[in-house]
Amino acid sequence: MIEAYTAADVRGAEEPLLAAERGFAGGLMHRAATALAGVVREELRARGSGVAGASVVALVGRGNNGGDALHALAALAGRGAAATAVALGPVHDGGLAALTAAGGRVLAVADGAPGEPVWLGDAVAEAFAADVLLDGLLGIGARGGLREPAAGLVGLLDGLLAEAGPGAPTVVAVDVPSGIGVDDGAVPGPVLAADRTVTFGVPKPGLLLPPAAHLAGDLTVVDLGLRAGLEAQGAVPAVRRLEAADVAELWPVPGPEDHKYRRGVLGVLAGSEAYPGAAVLCVAGAQGAGTGMVRYLGPDPVAAGVLVAHPEVVVGDGRVQAWVIGPGLDDGRLGVARERLAAALREGRPVVVDAGALAALPDRAEGAVLVPHAGELATLLRDRGVEVDRAGVEAEPLRWAREAHELTGAVVLLKGAITVVAGAPDAAGWAQDDATPWLATAGAGDVLAGVLGALLAGLAARAPGERLGSDELARAAAAAASVHGRAAVAASGGGPVTASRVAAAVPGVLAGLLA
Repeated sequence: MIEAYTAADVRGAEEPLLAAERGFAGGLMHRAATALAGVVREELRARGSGVAGASVVALVGRGNNGGDALHALAALAGRGAAATAVALGPVHDGGLAALTAAGGRVLAVADGAPGEPVWLGDAVAEAFAADVLLDGLLGIGARGGLREPAAGLVGLLDGLLAEAGPGAPTVVAVDVPSGIGVDDGAVPGPVLAADRTVTFGVPKPGLLLPPAAHLAGDLTVVDLGLRAGLEAQGAVPAVRRLEAADVAELWPVPGPEDHKYRRGVLGVLAGSEAYPGAAVLCVAGAQGAGTGMVRYLGPDPVAAGVLVAHPEVVVGDGRVQAWVIGPGLDDGRLGVARERLAAALREGRPVVVDAGALAALPDRAEGAVLVPHAGELATLLRDRGVEVDRAGVEAEPLRWAREAHELTGAVVLLKGAITVVAGAPDAAGWAQDDATPWLATAGAGDVLAGVLGALLAGLAARAPGERLGSDELARAAAAAASVHGRAAVAASGGGPVTASRVAAAVPGVLAGLLA
């Protein structure tokens, strides 16, 4: 499992280690810079180049990330690289001295910056011509976006890189891409999109959360021995991400004594004459995810279509351990959805609430998992007096998912390229990045609702008479999102995919995870 900690917690864990240091050698900056230089060597090899003769440029500010970049440049200069720092103000004294002693260059593009004064355009040209470009402008203590002249320089560079071909420099962010919201993943201004981020100690929330996570590239975590300090101060992760082994550990696997009721029976209230496919896809997701049985409730014409696609389904009411309510419902079924949802919550059965049924949500819905997209979440919040639009939700997804949890008591799974899950207010959020952009297709959310419903039914069947708490529901939601995303990748093969193919890929993905 990947666990991210806030900037304040990281700084608190670093303090005793920094206090015990006796000079640069062996200290945190030495270890970070050494690891960073090693990553640069890896990226140069991937480009078919050695260190000697390669061009490495670092954009550096006054903080420790700039110091890490300067010391890494010094190490690379010692191996024959053409190492250049672009200083946008005062920089770390020790790093500057190390780079100068190693024969590196320093260019100044702002008043008070050390080095040879150059115009901003000249600095941009120098950076764009590099083999590897390091972003060490801001550290985890920064607040808000980049300021001038850094904002202008990064804006120009990012535009050039976005249009460049294979010969463009490989961008490596030092700890975090400069200008992102370190704790919330916000992107308040220009950010240099990284191909790879080398983060120190532990991941930071902004590296896992959208929209900033899309700018971080591949993530490399350099262990600096912070875990003991984090535990000593009672720090808990702010954001978590399940990995393959975590999903496999959570997923219910039948044993030789199990029957369909012990594997979990899922009730599905979905579909309408206008949207019959939603019911078919939801059931496909549930069956692919391993539910023991699906009971379907819906209009007769839709039920007939479900049975044609899935003859194993039982049409009609009966014993269930969890519900999915909402995919493809029209307004004419809202009354039925409201009654079923209220009954499920009253009886302590977990329920997935999607699409049309979000309008039938009671004031409080503990025990439910809501699965809106950003537009639906904005509507839900506005209906409860919170002024936010879709763009606002997309800019700060975890914040608004948590707001919806506070207002409703339900766990909130916010669908997106990175799926965000918010549960108990004092618990970590979840951010799953397992999918492909091709998953943004009609019906994909219906499949996800079915996968999650099957998992909740299986978990509830293993603990009869017990209610699943918010933490369990949130973890299950993250696991279902992971399986759904992995199924999309498997079905896509790098190209377009349909929701039906995603559902068909779920059993194979689970088999691979469980193996």
